[in-house]
Amino acid sequence: MAPDPRWQPLDLDDVKPSPLGERRNIVHREQFRDLCDPHGSIEQFIDSLPDILAGSELKSAVAAVALSVEREAPVVAALGGHVAKVGMGPLINDLMQRGVISAIAMNGATAIHDLELAMIGQTSEDVATSIADGSFGMSRETASAFRDASADGAGGGGLGAALGEWIVSTDQPHAEISMLARARQLAIPATVHVAIGTDIVHMHPGVAGAAMGEATAIDFRLLAAVVKDLARGCWLNIGSAVVLPEVFLKVVNIARNLGQPLDGVTAINFDMMPHYRTSRNVLQRPVERGISLIGHHEINLPLFRVALLQRLQSSKEAGRDDS
Repeated sequence: MAPDPRWQPLDLDDVKPSPLGERRNIVHREQFRDLCDPHGSIEQFIDSLPDILAGSELKSAVAAVALSVEREAPVVAALGGHVAKVGMGPLINDLMQRGVISAIAMNGATAIHDLELAMIGQTSEDVATSIADGSFGMSRETASAFRDASADGAGGGGLGAALGEWIVSTDQPHAEISMLARARQLAIPATVHVAIGTDIVHMHPGVAGAAMGEATAIDFRLLAAVVKDLARGCWLNIGSAVVLPEVFLKVVNIARNLGQPLDGVTAINFDMMPHYRTSRNVLQRPVERGISLIGHHEINLPLFRVALLQRLQSSKEAGRDDS
């Protein structure tokens, strides 16, 4: 078949090139950094990261949180289940202990993993095996603890505080790695946001939906009180793709409905892949500035912690020098 006569190879002789030096570029040599010596310090390693893409975002996230801490503005960590499962509970505990994190919020799965780690030092059931015979999620002790904590939390303290108190008061053998327990000991708000039907404990007949619903509703109002004061602070969404981004959108709206504009809030999303709700409901719609750090929690969070603590220490030393 003959080619269509309307389409012939285009003659490029009249294309007008432009000088390379006049072109607008987004990558400049000044953004590159010298390589870190293999025997250098962590601080030198952080400094060696290029000011491009994730390297720049990490430094921006560190600066934002450090500034919030120095201003004594809240830094709230919203935690998905994977954070606990990959051993990041002690890291969150450390940042609470140091006064960096002012409050934590978590979904039901995160609370379950945190609780089970406190109880037996293990969690993350092999679902593929247990779903075959209907034994998935049927751990008696996990459900019993949630039943007791829901009943207590519905009395006014909320679910997060009640779970933390249960872990501490029953002297669980691994309580030191529990985020809920540490928050309770430090009197830091810890809220649990349950979506009924999503967690293993909802399958147990002894866990009352009414008590759990009231306890988690109290936590929602407690988080709303925290976010009402979030101006110039930071919201860290760490590993929650749906529940906590939706919760964040609602508590921000409550604050603004009550007359708090929440100026200067920075939202930072740590996750292993981009998601619609974190993009829209955390980084864009409710805040002035959003920063995204995509990667594995077990790598990004320790890196972020060290960089942040070094930044805070350097600022502290600079303040002493100025005085």
